[in-house]
Amino acid sequence: MEKFIIEGGYPLHGEVTPAGNKNAALPLLAACLLTDEPIVLRNVPEIRDVQTMRDLLLSLGVEIETIAPNVWKIQAKNVRPADLDPDICRKIRASILLAGPMTARSGELVLPPPGGDVIGRRRVDTHLLALKRLGADVTYDRSFRFAAPQGLTGADILMDEASVTATENAIMACTMAKGTSTIRNAASEPHIQELCHFLNRLGAKIENIGSNTLCIEGVDKLHGGEFTIGPDYLEVCSFIGAAVVTHGSIRIRNAGPQYLDMIRLVFGRLGVVWEYDGEDLIVPAEQPLEIEPDLGGMIPEISVMPWPSFPTDLMSIAIVVATQSNGSILFHDWMYPSRMFFTDKLVGMGAHIVLCDPHRCIVQGPTRLAGEKMESPDIRAGMSLVLAALSAKGSSQIRNIGQIDRGYEQVDMKLASLGAHIVRAKE
Repeated sequence: MEKFIIEGGYPLHGEVTPAGNKNAALPLLAACLLTDEPIVLRNVPEIRDVQTMRDLLLSLGVEIETIAPNVWKIQAKNVRPADLDPDICRKIRASILLAGPMTARSGELVLPPPGGDVIGRRRVDTHLLALKRLGADVTYDRSFRFAAPQGLTGADILMDEASVTATENAIMACTMAKGTSTIRNAASEPHIQELCHFLNRLGAKIENIGSNTLCIEGVDKLHGGEFTIGPDYLEVCSFIGAAVVTHGSIRIRNAGPQYLDMIRLVFGRLGVVWEYDGEDLIVPAEQPLEIEPDLGGMIPEISVMPWPSFPTDLMSIAIVVATQSNGSILFHDWMYPSRMFFTDKLVGMGAHIVLCDPHRCIVQGPTRLAGEKMESPDIRAGMSLVLAALSAKGSSQIRNIGQIDRGYEQVDMKLASLGAHIVRAKE
């Protein structure tokens, strides 16, 4: 086990480049199962979740070669259904993404239950319903069994919720299904758009990309190709938050501004501003950090919603930023009942936070945080604790940082290059 030791109170300065989008890399790797020709993926983030997906693909017979830093050559030439290791599947939620492409490619898959962050119940029903609509037989007996010996058939799929991974599974399955499919109430996050563009580059026929209604004409075969994974906007916003709470000024290279409009609007309500220079994002040292009240001086609310609204994965980062902004604000995450449970650690550092219920909290700022010993509960909460520690007076220790490593590539080294006093140590 490893931990971070962080001495807070040092402003960040300099330049940083975000890694490739983790939430794009995982479905793109799964989509490589749809063709027997070689694929080269660039800007692959070297993080634990991606390594876990690599292990799962290898167990299915996929050949994977690292041909340069962050560049993988993948060929699923001789794919075979296999007994997937339940312990590996439990490490990541994204193991469920094997269901769509494997059912489409080989007509069968036995999949142990997926794992991932412990942030509340995360149902898989939407995945199963989508595959059933395409003609797959799905049963469950300690593992999920998917079967489509005659192949999949295009269908009109109405998602019962705008689930990101379920939409990705449906897209991959529809790509190889016979006939035309329509996916309604589809999620449209940046990583879903990347998956669609990637598949189209391989010969798929997907229309209305970026909308909540996708039209897909099935094809008999996909070919190989190359694709570069875009920047991880969640990492970009984490570095924005780190600069703001330390009163620093940084430049984030290749930040992907096209995906940050709503996030900029919401962070603006916390008094956070930034500028663009082409594809680069600049966080100035001088920040208003004044919470913008609603009309009549009412306490404002930040609530998560499906894309293009504010994403749930940035809620914990926004809460930490709010502890350093002047005013009161309500945060509401209706999606996950355990997302807010990390706030007790911020309260222990001196933050003024009232946890109203599992889904809502009120933050009153600004407060000077003090160093504390903590444990990372999940990827995003873990990164938010890093931000809090960078802002705090004194030394902090964050244990269980393997959770953070699941989603952030060498984040300690990147922060240290910006002037943060952070070291990785053995427990």
